[in-house]
Amino acid sequence: MRIPRIYSAEPLAGKSEIQLDEAASRHLVKVLRLGPGRPLILFDGEGGEYEAELLDAGKKALVKIGAHSEDDRQSPLAITLAIGISRGDRFDWVIQKATELGVTAIQPLFTERCEVKLSGERLEKKLSQWQQIAISACEQSARNRVPEILSPQKFIQYLDQSKDAAALKLVLHHRTDSTLVELEQQAGRPDAALLLVGPEGGLSAEEIELALRQGFHPLRLGPRVLRTETAPVAALSVLQFQWGDF
Repeated sequence: MRIPRIYSAEPLAGKSEIQLDEAASRHLVKVLRLGPGRPLILFDGEGGEYEAELLDAGKKALVKIGAHSEDDRQSPLAITLAIGISRGDRFDWVIQKATELGVTAIQPLFTERCEVKLSGERLEKKLSQWQQIAISACEQSARNRVPEILSPQKFIQYLDQSKDAAALKLVLHHRTDSTLVELEQQAGRPDAALLLVGPEGGLSAEEIELALRQGFHPLRLGPRVLRTETAPVAALSVLQFQWGDF
């Protein structure tokens, strides 16, 4: 049986025992039906992971912390995914898959064609939900660093904020002929990339033009038009193959 991996929001370094929160405890005891003596793997997002053993399967499970492993599994290419918020569970799916594919941070965007409205308490609940999706994806995919889900911004504000970013800036644009090979020939092998993707309906022509003025390079992923939940998965996979750890 695969050893369960559990994220701890509490730092683990220097501790011999720790009580897990109720959500993690419920998953171990009620869902996986684990009892005392079962091995676990714990990680706190600071890099590496810890061997562990379940001591008490109570409402807040008590866990004994063992040896630390330095295995980080972080991609050498730091990728920020800036993407228009999509409706329904599509955005949840994007966060899950982007996390599995090694993204470093995710920046949700309110764009011209974005139909999702978030503010106040509803926004805070969404951010918490998105971050938990990223944590769960890390537990499943053996990542030891959780990508940060940043607070949503308006498209224009984010462009202005990212104008001095020390990264290869890419905007998906199905009407361009630019390829990654050509970009590497122009700019060399990057250590970081910023990937800009639109919501349903894509970015408007005006938004793409603004991005190009701010130093973004247009990138086309073949002759077909990809959906908003497919495009980032395809692009992240290509970036990891070209410059990351695929």
